[in-house]
Amino acid sequence: MKRKIKLKLPFFILLIMIIPVLFLVTQKTSNQKEQPQQEKEKIPISYPVINETNKIINPYSSESVKIGKRYYDYKAEEQQQEESLTVHDNAYYQNSGIDYVSDEEFDVLSISNGTVISVKEDESTGKTIEIKHDNGLISIYQSLSEIKVKKDDVVSQAQIIGRSGKNELDKELGNHLHFEIYENGTSVNPEAYLEKEYEKKN
Repeated sequence: MKRKIKLKLPFFILLIMIIPVLFLVTQKTSNQKEQPQQEKEKIPISYPVINETNKIINPYSSESVKIGKRYYDYKAEEQQQEESLTVHDNAYYQNSGIDYVSDEEFDVLSISNGTVISVKEDESTGKTIEIKHDNGLISIYQSLSEIKVKKDDVVSQAQIIGRSGKNELDKELGNHLHFEIYENGTSVNPEAYLEKEYEKKN
């Protein structure tokens, strides 16, 4: 005779329902603990961008200053080349810089940070300052009536280093500044560098 087994179905069904619920609660709690760590890892780290360029300024600030004679450019038209020649003692010289003129004397500024490498006076070109800049360029300021720096001085951009004046070589220009830029030992057209950005060399 077979024995009848009576199952307690309500308790068994209840157990089946509770186990999935407990699993879901445990899973959700675990995810909540891990979420802040995951979000923290996704946050990108940003660094400041350092601009290593600087703008070269004009060697003057007076609004009365204008160009009296431009740099001699081999690629320029013939008329412009003739206007860029300097005549002295019946000889013609190609202008290796720019001559800035004004009816009145004006302050002469350093075009960029640098170190004064030479201060001298010549009978033909007048008082002269040479500055080696942080980017490797060398700037030359001639025909000065006054000099406000000395050799080995460290100068900053826009610092007043002298005053415009007159010299024997460009007598017809009157009061002026003769300005030159050299790169790697070669004379270059200042107009291609002034008011332009340059990359700082370490």
